[in-house]
Parts: sequence; C-alpha cells; structure tokens
Amino acid sequence: MTRRDPPRRPPTKRPSVNRPPEADGEKRPLKTLERVLSKAGFGSRTEARSWIGDDRVAVNGLVMRNPDQWIDLERDYVTLDGKEIREQARRYILLYKPKGYVTTYKDPEGRPTVYHLLEGLDQFVAQVGRLDLDTSGLLLLTNDTQLAEALTNPERHVPKKYLVKSSGLLTEEQLESLRRGVDLSDGPTRPAEVTLLRHTPTCTFLEITITEGRNRQVRRMLEAIGSKVLKLVRVGIGPLTLDGLSIGKFRELTAEEVSVLLAMTRE
Repeated sequence: MTRRDPPRRPPTKRPSVNRPPEADGEKRPLKTLERVLSKAGFGSRTEARSWIGDDRVAVNGLVMRNPDQWIDLERDYVTLDGKEIREQARRYILLYKPKGYVTTYKDPEGRPTVYHLLEGLDQFVAQVGRLDLDTSGLLLLTNDTQLAEALTNPERHVPKKYLVKSSGLLTEEQLESLRRGVDLSDGPTRPAEVTLLRHTPTCTFLEITITEGRNRQVRRMLEAIGSKVLKLVRVGIGPLTLDGLSIGKFRELTAEEVSVLLAMTRE
C-alpha cells in the first residue's frame, strides 16, 4: 500500500510577506503568487493571474487577489479551488514542432499552438525557448523551471543545431562570416559552427550550430550576409536530437537525457 502524507491543516494567519525578498532580514524561499502556481506545474502565469482574479486562490485561508503577492514557500499555505498547491512531478517533453504552429499557450489570432499537439499530457509544461511560426524542429517543454532558465541562459553556451536552406549560392567568404560572427541590430553574434552540406542551382544547404537564443537569430544572420532562409529546422539542443521522432509527435526524455542536461547546466 502506498503511504500518503496526511493533509496539512491551513494556517489562520495572513501571508507572511507582502514585500520583496530583499526587505526581509533572513533569506527565505520567496516567490510571487502567480509564479508559485505556474512553477508548481498547474498552468501558465497568464492562467494563474486569471485564477487569482476569479477569487479561486487563497493564501493561508484568505482569498488573495494580488498575483504579485510575495509568498514564503516554507510558511504559507496556498490553495486553488480549496486544494493545496504542491509541486508536481518533473516532466521533460521533446516535441517535433511542425511549421505553422506558434510556441505560445494561447494565440490571440487563433492560430494553432504547440499545445494542440500535446494530446494526452496531463500536466502543464512550458516551452524552453521558442521556434517561430515558420520554423520546425526540436522543442523542449518542461515544468522544471530551474532547468529551463539555465538552458535559455546565454552564459551557459548550450549548443543549438539547425539545418538551413538558404537562397542563392553562398560563397566560402559568406560562410566564414557566419563562423566568425556577424553584426546584428542587437550586437555581434558569437562565432558559430557552420558546415556546408551541398549546393543546388538556386540555393545552399548548410548546418549551423549557435550558442545563443536571440529572436529569429539564424534568419537574421543569413540576412546579414545578403541571403535569406527558405527553410529552417532545429535538429538539436545539447545532447537532444529528433532521431526516431515523427513530425508533430512528442516523447518523454529518458532519465539519462535529463541527467546530461542537468550536468550541462551545472558546469
């Protein structure tokens, strides 16, 4: 028989903090109320704000309407619809995103989102980085926010590999420019690994590995050397690849893959 922890009795006090962490003399594990809900894996921060606005969230038995209320994770008792918020099991999902899907939870224009592809997944997971509407390929989603933040931190230099079909016949000089780094509107890029795959009469196929995650970075890099991306597929993030996965499908990461990602972000 599985042992179950007895339910905690909610305190009858007000939230222990209503000021930012730096105002507290001792170091406490503090987060805003909306982040407590989203980091526990119950939904996006937008959804959390909606729940709070609908009076569905209470802290220490009192309905809380301020999503920016500071919460002490060790002292405060948070509930959603009367049920205690407890951190859920970590989930790590690898999705082969098709072109034509946006990487947001909901789209105001009504376009399909990657969450339409996660049928059967019973926990909320947030995307780690983004792929634009016209880019397909590997997308990682998780409710492990600490790992997600580390993977998207440019200082971690996590490699991201792309297959690119570009317009025109790129010269060796243009490829060298990509390898050295090019100047963009938000500053020069880091050096990239660039491998020429083949030429056709009208376009060039190449593989690019970058260690940044700027908005539409690969597309902008190609524009900076006088070309244009015709097709873009992300095929790798760190040790993760699309091998064996069909487009539009997803799978759980293996324990070994998770361990490698965690080790990468601790270095």
